Amino acid sequence: MPQFCCPFVFNTITNRMKLDLQTLKEAFGNLFEGNLLLELAQVGNYMEVEEGFVLMRPGGYIRTVPILLSGSVKISRADADGREALLYYLGGLDSCAMSLTCCLGRRQSEITAIADEKTRMILVPVEKVDEWMSKYFSWKQFVFATYQKRFDDLLGAIDQIAFHKLDERLLTLLNRKSKQCGCTVFNITHEELSNELATSREVISRLLKQLEKLGKVKLSRNKIELLSKTKNQNITTSV
Repeated sequence: MPQFCCPFVFNTITNRMKLDLQTLKEAFGNLFEGNLLLELAQVGNYMEVEEGFVLMRPGGYIRTVPILLSGSVKISRADADGREALLYYLGGLDSCAMSLTCCLGRRQSEITAIADEKTRMILVPVEKVDEWMSKYFSWKQFVFATYQKRFDDLLGAIDQIAFHKLDERLLTLLNRKSKQCGCTVFNITHEELSNELATSREVISRLLKQLEKLGKVKLSRNKIELLSKTKNQNITTSV
């Protein structure tokens, strides 16, 4: 039986409420036209989730589409053996292209979406996504821009896999996490990093130890500190 899940199903750790027009104007005043903001205030819902909250799993049907106000959401896809590969991250004023695709095509989800930190978002009912495409020019632009951004993200992921060594991809991932959270210390396991990079935990552990010897990172239990001098620098290690 298909699993119905978020976006998006709510439980006790979420905070959901209706939106007020002023909040929407502050967030989207330069992005959406006035009538769209009025309708969004009527049908949209505000939601907060904590780090680690699962917003979507494969097999779920999309009931609402998220637009992030703050925080970040990790979008990944698993193969038949359960190995996950990172596709992209959502950040402020981003929406999920995969959610839009499943919504418009009435398809089941093929991805996993997990809050990478405390995240605030607005949920748009699925029936409004298609309706607003023909009704509001600013919404159509937003949807097309979302697809373009996600396409660029996927091209970047392909470039990383095709043209960069695994150690460079690992450092790129750590730098991206640092930029997203504005911090240099991450509560993350080697297993989680290996899932994001579609490799084994043993390989990631070995690479991190080499990076620590090179003074690029500092390791502790379930924590990794990215040293400031590491940012935007390439590394040379052997897997």
